[in-house]
Amino acid sequence: MRKLPLLASTTLMALAAAGCTTTMPEGDMATMPGEVAYNPEIPAATSIFGQPSPLPFQAPQFDRVSDNQWQGIIEEAIAINMAEIEAIANNPNPPTFANTIVALEDAGRVYARATAPFDQLVSANTNDVLNAADAALAPQRAALSSAMYLNPRLFQRVKAVYDNRAAMSMTPESAMLLETMYADFVHEGAQLTPAAQTELRQINERLSALQAEISTDITDGAAAGALIVDSREELAGLSDAQIAAAAAAATERGQRGKYLLSLSNTTSQPLLGQLQNRSVRERLYNASIARNQSGANNTLPNIAEIIRLRTRIAELFGAPDYATWQMYDRYAQNPETAINFMTQMVPALRATQDREAGVLQARARQEDPNLTLQAWDWPYYAEMVRRERYALDNEELKQYFVVDNVLEDGVFYMANQLYGLTFEKRSDIPVYDDSITVYTVKDADGSDLALFYFDPFARDNKSGGAWMNNYVEQSRALGLRPVISNTLNIAQPAEGQPALATWDDVTTMFHEFGHALHGMFADQEYTSLSGTNTARDWVEFPSQFHEPFAARPEVMQRYARHWQTGEVIPDRLVQAIDRSSRFDQGYSFGEVIAASLLDMEWHALSPSEVPTDVMAFEGQALSRLGLRTDLVQPRYKTPYFRHIWNHGYQAGYYSYTWTEMLAHDAYEYVVANGGMNRQMGDRIRRTFLGQGHSKTYDQMYRDFTGHAPRVEPLLEARGLVAADDNSQEDIGATGAE
Repeated sequence: MRKLPLLASTTLMALAAAGCTTTMPEGDMATMPGEVAYNPEIPAATSIFGQPSPLPFQAPQFDRVSDNQWQGIIEEAIAINMAEIEAIANNPNPPTFANTIVALEDAGRVYARATAPFDQLVSANTNDVLNAADAALAPQRAALSSAMYLNPRLFQRVKAVYDNRAAMSMTPESAMLLETMYADFVHEGAQLTPAAQTELRQINERLSALQAEISTDITDGAAAGALIVDSREELAGLSDAQIAAAAAAATERGQRGKYLLSLSNTTSQPLLGQLQNRSVRERLYNASIARNQSGANNTLPNIAEIIRLRTRIAELFGAPDYATWQMYDRYAQNPETAINFMTQMVPALRATQDREAGVLQARARQEDPNLTLQAWDWPYYAEMVRRERYALDNEELKQYFVVDNVLEDGVFYMANQLYGLTFEKRSDIPVYDDSITVYTVKDADGSDLALFYFDPFARDNKSGGAWMNNYVEQSRALGLRPVISNTLNIAQPAEGQPALATWDDVTTMFHEFGHALHGMFADQEYTSLSGTNTARDWVEFPSQFHEPFAARPEVMQRYARHWQTGEVIPDRLVQAIDRSSRFDQGYSFGEVIAASLLDMEWHALSPSEVPTDVMAFEGQALSRLGLRTDLVQPRYKTPYFRHIWNHGYQAGYYSYTWTEMLAHDAYEYVVANGGMNRQMGDRIRRTFLGQGHSKTYDQMYRDFTGHAPRVEPLLEARGLVAADDNSQEDIGATGAE
């Protein structure tokens, strides 16, 4: 999952979210007894975002804005937010929690209403006009961030309130808001010298432009890198439906009579497990790893500049490297904790890779005695061994996973049994693509809880991967209920065929809905502490925690039904999924750990270590990992590693594995204490899923499980240690704040 960044700083929620606690109309400053009246002029918005949307839940009015209007709308919203910030900074009254901290929370309502749908369009349904607007707006949005964090008058007000915190009577949530806001100001440069702040402003604006450009190049590079295949015979191993979809895709590109194999966002391509033609496998794999290294979509020069600028930021702050500076608000707290967490698993993971490579090499030579296993062969022979050893055929499995059934009879059923939620499909909410469905989410007491959008299918103009985002974030003070979207990249069905999901797609649907629940159950006073507005190495915990529910028998039997016969998935396939769950971990876990450590390699550089050759550095970095990167490349290679170049996961991709540790450990608590029932759901919601960042991460985790996080359940689930092996040391919490 990723939260779409509203500003250059991923921690800036006070501006990027609808404001919180206030009773005054926008543009006014409330006065307390003894204070002077202060009514600064704030420009009025002329766009439809000037006022809350009249749609249910204040849902975005996608049908009221044309592509060429977005840039002007957001530029106006930026100007309004700039004026709001200046008004708070120039308040003649002494700084208080209300007129400074809460006022900052209240700022940026118009900006948030406009940027939330715009950012989703740029990621999920973009075009040249939107891309140009995004590029033009990026430095302006970075300047807005700087206008808040690098405003000395504003910081002095925040600091005055912070320094007086011991004498103030605050709720725990208010205290958390003050702590996090002050930490964010310091992190963003409020205490730097004026000269350093000027340089930081320039760096932030340049970074935002580079990041927007890279994101566009990665999307376009994947589309341009699609493989054209001349004959149907070369696609042996694919189903008729897949071949028909490839033919249709080629026709859309003006290649009638040929076949187009689209690239997914990851290094490994799903079709590598099916294609029998080794030459086509090699071509598809090479098309994947070669993208974004040359031509119009070459990201390497921009990446080199980003690394130089990020290391310069670390230097400005006196930090040894960018990762140290970036991880100030994480559960893990510092790079050493994250790196040690991952590297302790490398020896067992490398042994697993060597063992599995030997098995696959032996299987390959049964067909060709002279074949030497290559990276493009691993998925194919792994799939062959999976079928033979575990009787698991992924194509056969897909026939039981109709996308709508998985959502409504699986994901929604799980949410009903655990949390009492119900869902009502509606047709009166405008969407940006006809494939999107919208639901009203009802809480257990029958009240309206949230609005939920589901955008399931891959498109050429859509970023790869899957994510959750908020169109409206929850606020008790403002009476705002969450408006949330899940976006995925499930393969489009051929015309007349059902939309079928892979098992990976199924678990991704449960994963992303875990994020959605995190947002839906938000119950905070302040939006910047609400729902998923948490650290990178916490936000993926609720999502991964919900993945195992996809395989619970009582859930699977409801949604896993053959699309033609309606037959419930047979026990032999369910058992095969379970038996094979620890198979091929050398690949699936190896590509994630390699990407996580590659991320850290890039962001642990000192200024004197910044390389001039991006791909040469990547090669050297991968060779240091101690993993079989000759056969198992990182899940994302440097040129198309969007997570760390544009989505806020720099020095943070480890979070997926860190939170997987939390999720496996927490799910063990569920299994040991009654399983999937309303009592358990209430405990989940009460202890962490509905808490946002109103408490420390360690407190929330311990409130649910009663102990510090343990790594053993992760290692056991991944098959890296035997289930009864207690030799690994516990991973204790180092403190969340």
